[in-house]
Amino acid sequence: MIYYFAYGSNLHHLQMKRRCPKCKFIKKITLKNYNLTFRSKYGAADIEKKIGKKVFGAMYIISKAAEKRLDIYEDYPFLYKKMYFKYKNKKVMTYIMPKKTKLVPPSVRYLNVIKQGYKDCKLNMKSLNIALMPLKHLRR
Repeated sequence: MIYYFAYGSNLHHLQMKRRCPKCKFIKKITLKNYNLTFRSKYGAADIEKKIGKKVFGAMYIISKAAEKRLDIYEDYPFLYKKMYFKYKNKKVMTYIMPKKTKLVPPSVRYLNVIKQGYKDCKLNMKSLNIALMPLKHLRR
C-alpha cells in the first residue's frame, strides 16, 4: 500500500480509475512550501519548492502494480522523478520534474482534465487560476 499525492491530471477520478483500477481516493490535502507550475515541452504540471506557497491535491492509496503503471504514464525516471514527504506520519510519494525547464502553458485538453480533477476532489479552482497567471503571456 502506497500513499500517492496527485496535483495534476491524476486528480481526475475517472482517469485515475482507468489508470489504476484499485486506487482509492482518500482526501484532499495541501503540500506546504511548494508551488504548482507547468513546464516541459508538454506544459505538464510540476511542483517546485517555494516557501510560503501551497499546492492543493489529492491523497490516494495505490498498489505497487498501480505505481508501476503511473511510472509509465509519468515517464519516470526521465520526465519525472519520485519525491517523498511526510503527511501526518505517513510517507507519501509524488512525482516532480528534476529539470526545471522554462514555463509552458498546458494544452486546453490537459487543463480541462485538471479542472475536472479539481471538481472531483473539491479543490478551490482559484488556486489553479493563480498557478496559471504567470503563463498568461506565454504561447504553446
